[in-house]
Parts: sequence; C-alpha cells; structure tokens
Amino acid sequence: MSQDLALFETQVRELGDALRARGLLLASAESCTGGLIAAACTALAGSSDWFDAGFVTYSNAAKSAQLGVSAALIDAHGALSDEVVRAMAEGALARSQAGVVVAVTGIAGPSGGSATKPVGTVWLAWALRGGELHSERLQLAGDRTAVRVQTVQRALQRARELL
Repeated sequence: MSQDLALFETQVRELGDALRARGLLLASAESCTGGLIAAACTALAGSSDWFDAGFVTYSNAAKSAQLGVSAALIDAHGALSDEVVRAMAEGALARSQAGVVVAVTGIAGPSGGSATKPVGTVWLAWALRGGELHSERLQLAGDRTAVRVQTVQRALQRARELL
C-alpha cells in the first residue's frame, strides 16, 4: 500500500479477507472523504476480488445524479443528515453489485460548520444487501486530515462488523 494509506492496511486486509470468504463485494459512497475509502481498499493488491465500486459524490448534484438521492430530501434535511447518508447507501447498493456498502457525508473543515453541525460532524451508514441499514452520527476531533482519517477507519470497522 502507498505510504499515506498504510495506516488502513490491517483494517483493509481483514475486511477484504472477510468479504472474500463470504463471496461478497464492497461499495463506498463518499462525500467528505473524497474517495479515501475506495483508495484505501484498492491500494491493497488483490482488492479486485472484493471491491466493486466507489462513488465520490462531493456535491449535492452528484449525490442526486450518481446515487439517486432526491434533491427534495437534501433540501429538507441537508446533505449532512441521517436521511441523506441512508439514501446514499441505498443508492450505492442499487447501482452496484456490492453485497456490503458504506456511505459517509460530513464536514471535515476547517470551515463549513455551524452551531448545529460543527466541523467534525459526520454521518455514516452501512448495510449488508438484504439486511438492516445502520447509521450513526459521529463528532470527530482534529483537523481536516484527522476527521477524514477517522471517518475512513470507522467506515472500515463498521463494514467489517457486518461480516
């Protein structure tokens, strides 16, 4: 793995082994991480056995176009919401061959936060195809890089826990 992605190597190997053992593929739907989950996974040789697709949907328009997230849903709840991250996960499942999906949206900073959604707020969703869709709100500390790294780590952890 590249030096920058090496800190995810153990998590990625464990997740990949578990997916391979079950014959499942993974997809990611990412906003604030900008493709880091997909990059961490595909940095590992052999990931084509278990990684299907990565959707980088940084803008609201991309969330709608690539994942089918309703503009009305985004308008009603905001891009940083439980409703939107769940719709992102559902969209990734519908538009991929993956059996496991993780989706993230958040405010990595240093700007963009508000009193109700401060910098470091992240929504994460994860699901096994045909199973329950889970989600959680995270409040992460640190600079932009730290928030993104912690988000990737939590997403990989939650996907692994499904298996």
